[in-house]
Amino acid sequence: MEQLMDLADDRLLNGCIYCGGPAETRDHVPSRILIESPYPENLPVVGACRSCNNSFSKDEQYFVCLIESAIAGSTNPDMIRRTSVAKALRRSPALRTQIESMKSKTGVPTVFEAEPERVKNVLLKLARGHAAFELSQLCREEPDCFIWWPISIMSSEEREAFDAGHLVEQLGEIGSRGSQRIVMTEVSLRSMSGELTKLRLLINGWLNVQKGFYRYIAIDDYSEIRIKIVIAEYLACEVAWMK
Repeated sequence: MEQLMDLADDRLLNGCIYCGGPAETRDHVPSRILIESPYPENLPVVGACRSCNNSFSKDEQYFVCLIESAIAGSTNPDMIRRTSVAKALRRSPALRTQIESMKSKTGVPTVFEAEPERVKNVLLKLARGHAAFELSQLCREEPDCFIWWPISIMSSEEREAFDAGHLVEQLGEIGSRGSQRIVMTEVSLRSMSGELTKLRLLINGWLNVQKGFYRYIAIDDYSEIRIKIVIAEYLACEVAWMK
């Protein structure tokens, strides 16, 4: 990822972005467990207290093992595409048994029922991290919108709309990394009479942390903060906070 300095008011982010306690450690967003080694340079990091930083570990391991098992249709480590996840399932028979117990016995493709609170814990952590790093916005309260779903259930029209860049109508925090990433593009429109009109638009695009494994877009526009995430090109998530 391109390394950008945060030029927003440095008073906006104080302490642990999750609870407000002292920022004793730095937390990667996304967590490295969600991507493959060798890791991309300049991974985003945010301030976190030790307690919060450590509290996500078990849920993150469960989350990534669940996703990779769903992609493979099995918890068998030999069928898991990611070596690190296969090793985690071998090291923890209890975790493998737990995920296996949630597998649907009927239907194709194979479906695993998730523990929603554990999934929510991981996805909200990611969304809050992106809001802080990209937009210089603390979003510690419960979101006004929180949804997640497998990409496979989306129609082609829904997928196209979700994957589109965001047309910026109002700039968020000036100097934030997100505001620096906005690009201007020019489009030409021809009327029925043949008259050509050129429009200049501000576009906020997706950030690919690691192709095929993790991408996100952070939006600060009008009266909301909105974060969209795609993990392993399998799971989509959208989180929003009203200002």
